[in-house]
Amino acid sequence: MIKRALISVYDKSNLLVLANFLVKNNTQIISTGGTFKYLADNGVDAIEISEITKFPEMLDGRVKTLHPNIHGGILAVRDNKAHMETIEKFGINEIDMVIVNLYPFYNEVQRDISFEEKIEFIDIGGPSMLRSAGKSFKDVVPLIDPNDYEIIIKELEENNDVSFETRKHLSAKVFNNTAAYDAAISNFLFDDSKAMPEYINASYKKQGTMRYGENPHQNASFYVSTTEKGAMRDFKQLGGKDLSFNNIRDMDLAWKIANDFDHDICSVAVKHSTPCGVAIGNSVFEAYTKCYECDSMSIFGGIVAINSEVNEKTAKELIKIFLEIVIAPSFTETALNVLREKKNLRIIECKQKPNDKIEYIKVDGGMLVQDVDAQFAKDIKVVTKLRPTDKELEDLIFAMKVCKYVKSNAIVIAKDKKATGIGGGQTNRIWAAKEAIERAGSGEDFVMASDAFFPFSDVVDECYKNNVSAIIQPGGSLKDKESIDACDKYGISMVFTNIRHFKH
Repeated sequence: MIKRALISVYDKSNLLVLANFLVKNNTQIISTGGTFKYLADNGVDAIEISEITKFPEMLDGRVKTLHPNIHGGILAVRDNKAHMETIEKFGINEIDMVIVNLYPFYNEVQRDISFEEKIEFIDIGGPSMLRSAGKSFKDVVPLIDPNDYEIIIKELEENNDVSFETRKHLSAKVFNNTAAYDAAISNFLFDDSKAMPEYINASYKKQGTMRYGENPHQNASFYVSTTEKGAMRDFKQLGGKDLSFNNIRDMDLAWKIANDFDHDICSVAVKHSTPCGVAIGNSVFEAYTKCYECDSMSIFGGIVAINSEVNEKTAKELIKIFLEIVIAPSFTETALNVLREKKNLRIIECKQKPNDKIEYIKVDGGMLVQDVDAQFAKDIKVVTKLRPTDKELEDLIFAMKVCKYVKSNAIVIAKDKKATGIGGGQTNRIWAAKEAIERAGSGEDFVMASDAFFPFSDVVDECYKNNVSAIIQPGGSLKDKESIDACDKYGISMVFTNIRHFKH
């Protein structure tokens, strides 16, 4: 039986149905400020919190429920004789239900308001009451989610009480929510700190359930950050089937690569979390057609990201093959009409550039945390007698940017700002080099990028055999001179960046 309920909510969804039900069933309602006024305006009888605490709300509402008359009524264990004698001695009445949801810190922290204004949206009394009710769930029904009101009404109608299982579940939801809320505040305050905090606090809200994970036997859901802006949080789907687990992973990678070339028009194709085509063009159409030519076989069934508006001409080219996703910052109306001819093609509009500063890798029983690989080079130094031409240097820088996103060992062959051959995920660098060269096909004046140094001169030997005229790599091997001498022997220019880009 619910004799007394405390209601203090920011989100008033479904509230009147529950409040009227409680009053009808002889439950006394205690309420605060805005909620009290809302209930009164809608004809619901309630007692203002100050009548219970004998204190007015103060400090601009910062203090209103932080009082023994409230928390004593929530935390007292009903079958503990000493507890009950104590609250009786001080004239405290039990509270059997706590209906509270919190100031919208998640939303306000993303608004363009001052730091001080954001701080004011940190709820103190609400989480305190919820945690008290969550701890006392055997005696107190804790309610944080308006979607649960209907369940409570049903159980009270049928049994005149709420089951232990439901109370326990509601308690879990309370602590799940307050933990995420506190994590969001912690992450917000740590945002400008260069030091990694002692504890990793996750604050992500479930966006939806995936049909399955990487494989049909794996359950999966998609969660988005409650405080961070980010491309995979803020996109819009304009057409096609629902996104899958693998779609979102591949789309994230494709979008990051495309936006690494934010001063150029870039098109990227990704398949199985690996870029299979990257190209820069003078137009969106040119960028996409060059990207397609990088690997016209692997792009089939892949994901294409373009960092500029997609027009009708490009859309007509895109629908010539089966693609899972096309993601771009915008589409012309005529382009959308063309793309929507493919009913299953997922059309994604994303105006938000990648925003991550930290990467998290889950391991069994732990978590690895690192800064995002945002630095390109410490310096670019020509180490051979022959210097690369201006055109070769542009292609070398392009190839190394692509290399950052290829699984190690990674080799990228490029020409005319097109990744003609990509070799990655090999346990041996020479294998990655041979794979990339083979995919590049025949031709001349190719350039090569490597994510890490050459331990031997064998990669340079392979470059000479296959018309690679310039190489970019980090350097740093004990045998750097061996590779430099080989380049000088073959008339190949080589550049060191003094920074590696492993992607494991």
